[in-house]
Amino acid sequence: MRIGVPKEIKPQENRIGLTPESVKTLVSEGHEVLVENNGGFEAGFENDQYTKAGAKIASSAADIFNDAEIIVKVKEPQKVEVDMIRENQIVYTYLHLAAAKELTEGLIKSKSINIAYETVTDDNGRLPLLAPMSAVAGRMSVQAGAHCLEKNQKGRGILLGGAPGGEPANVLILGGGVVGENAAIIATGMRAKVHIVDKSEERLKQLVKMFGDKIIPEQSDKVDLNKLVSKADLLVGGVLIPGAEAPKLVTKDMLKLMKRGSVIVDVAIDQGGCVETSKPTTHGDPTYIVNDVVHYCVANMPGGVPRTSTFALNKATLPYLVKLANKGYQKALGEDKNFLAGLNVHKGHVTYKAVADVFGHEYVSAGEAIKN
Repeated sequence: MRIGVPKEIKPQENRIGLTPESVKTLVSEGHEVLVENNGGFEAGFENDQYTKAGAKIASSAADIFNDAEIIVKVKEPQKVEVDMIRENQIVYTYLHLAAAKELTEGLIKSKSINIAYETVTDDNGRLPLLAPMSAVAGRMSVQAGAHCLEKNQKGRGILLGGAPGGEPANVLILGGGVVGENAAIIATGMRAKVHIVDKSEERLKQLVKMFGDKIIPEQSDKVDLNKLVSKADLLVGGVLIPGAEAPKLVTKDMLKLMKRGSVIVDVAIDQGGCVETSKPTTHGDPTYIVNDVVHYCVANMPGGVPRTSTFALNKATLPYLVKLANKGYQKALGEDKNFLAGLNVHKGHVTYKAVADVFGHEYVSAGEAIKN
């Protein structure tokens, strides 16, 4: 198959869909790979590294979208890209459609085949293609939050880990999944006081086993969230419902309880955010203030560390891409129910129920869709 890798064009998005090593693997399997000129430059990959791996360098994204059978990206297609997607073309990337009505409509209209990294599952119900970027975002969330707490960033003017004679900051992590766990790794490492809220008692027990008395576990249905929010210096939103819009756990009214200069880092912003006052921001302009609370809601946080992120992402996504290219999408998805869960839009039909429900579209099961 002919696989195309365009340069990412979302603001401050510096990752790329394939590393040179991944290209080498695909070429060895007999596939042709097109990479847009300087597409990997910001992640530290030069054109000659791709050509040595067997790729051809395309002069523009238009050439790639025109020639490739599979488009491999990192972030959701932007409007100019959606307009270039062809009927029956396979798009393999993060989509986050539940928070993107215009994109969903565009992909439906294109009659393309769209596989979302973030809804591919494994036998334990986990999300193996989302996990690496969730880990990066979780770790970055505390770094970003610590920076935003500095006074010159409009924060409270406190050091996350405190100092002799100064108390450490209170960090409240909403969600004990991959984001929450990795946020806790950094927050506890910086010696902050860390509360983790999750609905699963079993998951909280696992986290206590990992972190011991460095965290305070809080079961969501047994805790006074208002009280925890009011004490938080840094709140990290890491709540996820796979493929669906994130629940709004922190309301506008709850924001009034927070301290002046406290910070919210809403990692769930890709899925609409778990804080009512959250709205997407960029690395170039990452924060805004509501009710004296600093909001950091960058929708592509791992794009700030593109080299680390691209390697981590490819380690997870490449094996599925090899199957997709070797077998064709119908066979690759048809024989693997976990990979099939990644199919979100197929030839004009929404095939992921949470997306169909949020926008009122007719739902067609992925299994039925790929028969046509």
